[in-house]
Amino acid sequence: MPQKTIDFGKYGARGVKGSDAVARKLDELAGGITTPVTVKRGWTARLHYLTRTARSRQAAREAGLTVTDRTLTAWLQGRRSPSKANLARIDAAYRTVRRHNVARHLLRRLNRQGRGTRVEIHPLNQSQVPRPLQRVVEYRTLNVRRWDGIVAAWATGDRQGLEAAWDDTIVDLGSQWGQYEYVTNIGFAA
Repeated sequence: MPQKTIDFGKYGARGVKGSDAVARKLDELAGGITTPVTVKRGWTARLHYLTRTARSRQAAREAGLTVTDRTLTAWLQGRRSPSKANLARIDAAYRTVRRHNVARHLLRRLNRQGRGTRVEIHPLNQSQVPRPLQRVVEYRTLNVRRWDGIVAAWATGDRQGLEAAWDDTIVDLGSQWGQYEYVTNIGFAA
């Protein structure tokens, strides 16, 4: 795409990729267990979520939690605790399975039977950029009616796919869409 930013932050601008901000907001909307995985209550809650059915156990294995059933039982009964590496695997598997489980419901809420969802785009922070080099960017809103590609890429953890889907969406901002590749924040509710 011709308006891709090649050297973001060279003059002091601060922000995050718009697709990363969208992923962060979708994670927030997906909800889930808020207790940190490093606390016993956090990892046991995640393990209960990942092991309550045979289907969720299979999804956890596919997501990278490849310990034996005996080890899982020992963890759940409190006889043993997972190592730091296994805690990271538990958390990653939980996020992957949770995303997959809520994606369909979240997609339905965001699409709202074709009406879409209003998205607020807060521009990048240019307070550290010298005055002659600052761009004129402003707060924008956009009604996104097709969330299918965005939610599908988010649910599978496909960062490049999410970036491409988000770029295809912000093209609707008109000729200035490239100025919103990096943002301070993106907000929407479902």
